[in-house]
Amino acid sequence: MDAFAVGATLVLLVLSVLHQEVHGGLVGSDIDGCDVSQGNWVFDDSYPLYAAPSCPFLEKVFDCVKNGRPDRDYLKYRWQPSACSLPRFNGSRLLTELRGKSVMFIGDSLSLNQWQSLTCMLYTSVPEAKYTSVRTGGLSTFTFPEYNVKLLFSRNALIVNIVRTPDGRILKLDSISTQDDKLWSGVDVLIFNTWHWWVHTGRKQPWNFIQVGNETYKDMDRLVAYEKALHTWATWVDSNVDSNKTKVFFQGVSPDHSNGREWGDPQANNCSAQSEPLPGPNYPGEAHPAEKVVEKVLRTMSKPVHLLNVTTLSQLRKDGHPSVYGLGGHRGLDCTHWCLAGVPDTWNVLLYAALTQN
Repeated sequence: MDAFAVGATLVLLVLSVLHQEVHGGLVGSDIDGCDVSQGNWVFDDSYPLYAAPSCPFLEKVFDCVKNGRPDRDYLKYRWQPSACSLPRFNGSRLLTELRGKSVMFIGDSLSLNQWQSLTCMLYTSVPEAKYTSVRTGGLSTFTFPEYNVKLLFSRNALIVNIVRTPDGRILKLDSISTQDDKLWSGVDVLIFNTWHWWVHTGRKQPWNFIQVGNETYKDMDRLVAYEKALHTWATWVDSNVDSNKTKVFFQGVSPDHSNGREWGDPQANNCSAQSEPLPGPNYPGEAHPAEKVVEKVLRTMSKPVHLLNVTTLSQLRKDGHPSVYGLGGHRGLDCTHWCLAGVPDTWNVLLYAALTQN
């Protein structure tokens, strides 16, 4: 091989590496060069973006005002990044840009929380537009016929496969079901989420055994299991997604606020009676270990995946949960999900910015 050919080969190799660094793996929280995951919650009288009663389809568990929550200031906070400003959500623009497309949220009830938020944000932006809402099994479909836009929520708490056998339910960390494979294929925007159910034990644990390859375990370190499952999901994305047709997002880990010591307030046992955010930009507690795993896996991928980096900004919102106003009548304490209107609206502002930036 002559010197020219060797030089050309080296150039191609360098370009290939650069292409992978720019176009593959983790796509961070930057919007036009600004890290929107770092900032503060500021009081803004123009908020909330919608009133919950305007959304007749809102799940009761998320409608904290209807369930009797007496304070209202938690509705009035807007996320302000440290180095820039987020665009104001424009539902009409988003529907126009998504015309003829489908958006699917895949995950647990935190995905449902964000999906319901987005349907409310869009519906109240274009109240004259008709909609249909249908649920079939674990799949919910919200459609704006005028725009031919479908917003789907597929309930899939663990992403990887669970197989029922005579001996019990087996969580297969290296397998995604063919049914899910078909469901996800061809969707224009995929937004995945999983973490909440990985820490359940006892009666709430959705599996009896864990399997990797031919090895079966009664249990294992949950972060280890989570990482193995995310690598299985990452392999599916890298092998099946055409990045020219489908945008893939991962909803960052949504934190709970069940222990005030985690945010430096040992007198606060949980999120109950919390009425204002923590000052930012830094959360006083530790970084969320599951979020570290998510970012680690995303960096190994060859296809681009945009991380909705909602963890830190949500950690600052100890006031945003339903608390005793999730089901009404003080029948339970919910420091995991979020009131609507509320924090998931900001998750969708980040999604909006990522989908509409040039």
